[in-house]
Amino acid sequence: MAVARGLDRVERPRLYEQVVERLLDHVIEGQLRPGDRLPPERDLAERLGVSRATVAQALVALEVLGVIDVQHGNGAVLLYRPSSAAVLRGLREHADRLPDIVDARIAVETRLAALAAARRTPEDLAAVESALEVMAEDIARGGRGLEGDELFHAAVTAAAHSAVLARLMAQISDLVRETRIESLSQEGRPERSLESHRAIARAIRDQDPDEASQAMVEHLHLVSDVAVLKPE
Repeated sequence: MAVARGLDRVERPRLYEQVVERLLDHVIEGQLRPGDRLPPERDLAERLGVSRATVAQALVALEVLGVIDVQHGNGAVLLYRPSSAAVLRGLREHADRLPDIVDARIAVETRLAALAAARRTPEDLAAVESALEVMAEDIARGGRGLEGDELFHAAVTAAAHSAVLARLMAQISDLVRETRIESLSQEGRPERSLESHRAIARAIRDQDPDEASQAMVEHLHLVSDVAVLKPE
């Protein structure tokens, strides 16, 4: 027998979700087109009567869904104009799958780190170190280190010399991007992430699989500490 769902508990939209709706209203009412910029974060916070942290979380959510591109020094640039309903549905789906993405990363990337420590070549180490430099330079300029983070994990994957695990990482790359943007947009997170990357790199350089695996676990637990998974 089918169970009636008409009186299911109603979920109250979180504050950042309400801000997302208002931002989408602004896009429509202002007739913004792809390539147009949204107002600065500080202005949005003042106009909407919310904290900058809430505005930042709303912008991160839109970036994760590919609605905007947040560029250091240029602000948020509109990529396309979606419907509010589609975005809100996407936000809920993103929040629901985020813990599963982290679980998948822990299962695969901890093994990759261990294998990288056991199998890395001098060329692999050079790629790992280069990724760290890219991330550090971007953070020093005020960026989030997104490109360097992606390069680092790709370098660790390559250093493991496991075609099957590399294929698994390629298959979940879009999902990993969600956790990357979500995590590195947290205040102070780029610097902490860089330090945990360096710990992984040291273990790989020292050819210590157990330490590399543990360092990766700790890093991925850091990645999972994001605002969207915390109660308001």
